[in-house]
Amino acid sequence: MSDASPIRLVIFDFDGTLSDSGDWFLSVVDELARKFRFRTVESHEVDMLRNKSSRDVIEFLGISKWKLPLIARHVRRLVGRNAHQIELFPGTPDLLEQIAATGVKIALVTSNAEANARKILGPVHAARIDFFACGSSLFGKAPKFRRVLRKMGVKPHEVLAIGDETRDVDAAREVGMRAGSVLWGYAAEELLAAMEPDVMFRTPQDIIDYVSASR
Repeated sequence: MSDASPIRLVIFDFDGTLSDSGDWFLSVVDELARKFRFRTVESHEVDMLRNKSSRDVIEFLGISKWKLPLIARHVRRLVGRNAHQIELFPGTPDLLEQIAATGVKIALVTSNAEANARKILGPVHAARIDFFACGSSLFGKAPKFRRVLRKMGVKPHEVLAIGDETRDVDAAREVGMRAGSVLWGYAAEELLAAMEPDVMFRTPQDIIDYVSASR
């Protein structure tokens, strides 16, 4: 895959990439641990967990794989009730506006619900997104990516997929898309750097510049 390929579509993750939901999630993780019987996260363990892959975090917490869909559905319901407590990262509105202005299409692939994403984005920002593929399983983004490609009529090498976790890089690579990692989300910079994504972004403006230069 050549980095010289023009980008026609950017696929964004939502939580930790566009939406600043990390603190909110930490505020409910103890409740989730009690309900679904996995170990709680102590405050001094947060940084350590940010240096673990998504699969390693699940193993550390002792979450059985069969519980993951149940937990995901419960979290989606919680977000729906508490969306007013979750804000976009400060640069998200301008990021979506500027990319849309270049003519590059935008899609959203997330394990969150579309209704939740739209609520947190608000109608103006949600309207910048050309396609929503929501409700993916924790490690099920690759099928959603393929669906987006079919619906949008683009080839994998014409797409930049941007997320904040190791699983986002894995899924993009599985489909053959360019993988971009943001450094303001969940996973620690050192962990993401070790994944060797095609590009890492320190600020939303970095994404705008990269996409504009790759038209």
